[in-house]
Amino acid sequence: MLAYLFLAPSLLLFGVFLFYPLLKSVYLSLHSTDPAGRIAAYVGFDNFTALFTSGLFMDGIRVTALFALLTVPTGLLLALVLAALTHNQLHGKRLFQFAFSLPMVLSVGSAAVIWKFLFHPTLGMLNYLLELAGMTPVAWLVNPDTALLSISLMTVWMNLGFNYIILSSGMQGISDEIYESARIDGAGAVTVFHKITLPLLSPTLFFVLVVSIISAFQAFGQINILTAGGPMNSTNVFVYSIYREAFVNFRFGTGSAQALMLFLVIMLLTLIQFKWVERKVHYQ
Repeated sequence: MLAYLFLAPSLLLFGVFLFYPLLKSVYLSLHSTDPAGRIAAYVGFDNFTALFTSGLFMDGIRVTALFALLTVPTGLLLALVLAALTHNQLHGKRLFQFAFSLPMVLSVGSAAVIWKFLFHPTLGMLNYLLELAGMTPVAWLVNPDTALLSISLMTVWMNLGFNYIILSSGMQGISDEIYESARIDGAGAVTVFHKITLPLLSPTLFFVLVVSIISAFQAFGQINILTAGGPMNSTNVFVYSIYREAFVNFRFGTGSAQALMLFLVIMLLTLIQFKWVERKVHYQ
């Protein structure tokens, strides 16, 4: 009873903000709603059928998967390189660590507004630098071919701080004695990184990978501010499709059905990673 007493505040928060919304989503997904959002009729699995027959599910998953493919490997690799470069006792190491961690303190809204100015077709700094280099300016957010890539670039920068801090902390947890033994045996920097650092860092890499994929499939704020799902639905990721269906079109039944499908997709991806990817993880 004492344990449950200490857990009560957390259980209350989970119940109000997690379990109740989940159960409410299941209930709404089985009903249709009127334009005011009130329950109109029980429709069973018709909302799920409409979701698959309309192509909304596959389109949203396709865009979201492409977004994850553009952001997760790039963000993970870039953070790993920066963590490796600042792991050694270099001059000005603390300054670099502070600079690389700085994006973490910004909210999604603040970061999106900053990048919206950078992406501006005529006043943006990115096109200004391209013009200085003699290159043609890019319509970053208004061209369907570059809009998702632009948001991915901003997302990689935004998540860099978190990924860098976690990987840098993981590297600091590796004993210096292991590195010293390897150097005594004549191992070079590349060999040490490949044979020692990566295997011992694999639990941290696995954690960052799982969190990054979940975060990519839940991305919303930067897309809502920068492109609102456009142009031509090229950035209409699954979460934004849920938002538009439920809170713009006021079809809470189909919106809840989409939310449940997204929950199942994320859970399936996470289980796959724990089933197969974790086999490559080396625990000390």
